[in-house]
Amino acid sequence: MSYPLHQHIKKFVNVSEVDFAEILTFFEMLSVKKKDILLQEGELCRRNFFVLKGCLRLFFLKETGVEQTTQFAIENWWLTDNLAFLEQKQSSFTIQAVENSEVLAISHDAREEMLEKFPQMERYFRNVYEKAFATQQLRVKYINDYSREEIYLYFAKVQPAFLQRVPQYMLASYLGFTPEYLSEIKKKHLGK
Repeated sequence: MSYPLHQHIKKFVNVSEVDFAEILTFFEMLSVKKKDILLQEGELCRRNFFVLKGCLRLFFLKETGVEQTTQFAIENWWLTDNLAFLEQKQSSFTIQAVENSEVLAISHDAREEMLEKFPQMERYFRNVYEKAFATQQLRVKYINDYSREEIYLYFAKVQPAFLQRVPQYMLASYLGFTPEYLSEIKKKHLGK
């Protein structure tokens, strides 16, 4: 089940089968059920998660008690509270399984040990984080530059899988809409 991680690593750096087998020993395989919590807001963020199968989300609770989803992770994506993980502090977010999922988890200490032993993994993570940062920059631009309808249409174009897999209220939260408004937009564009 870990083969997807090796394929993902090889997109950025060369890692032999032998090295990958050892790299894999730094990870823990987790099977999580839909709605399971992998990290609770306020807990020390000890792990980073690589999704082999399924979907996770990162969210926080607003003062009003409403959940605000800020990120999703599907197959071959990483997810953690990056700042809390890097600084080994309490998380400002909760990570929850959106679907039954299979994930690889790596602790902060295990990752540091792995990076020491396999320096090419530093380059792998640098590339992953640079790509993720660029994606977040674009998301901020779209939120500030596009109309709400344009944001939905762009998202539907670049991430169509999410429309089928993610509950509408979570998708609406991520896009900054009410579920009712998202429903209106979807109805409007279904016939086109």
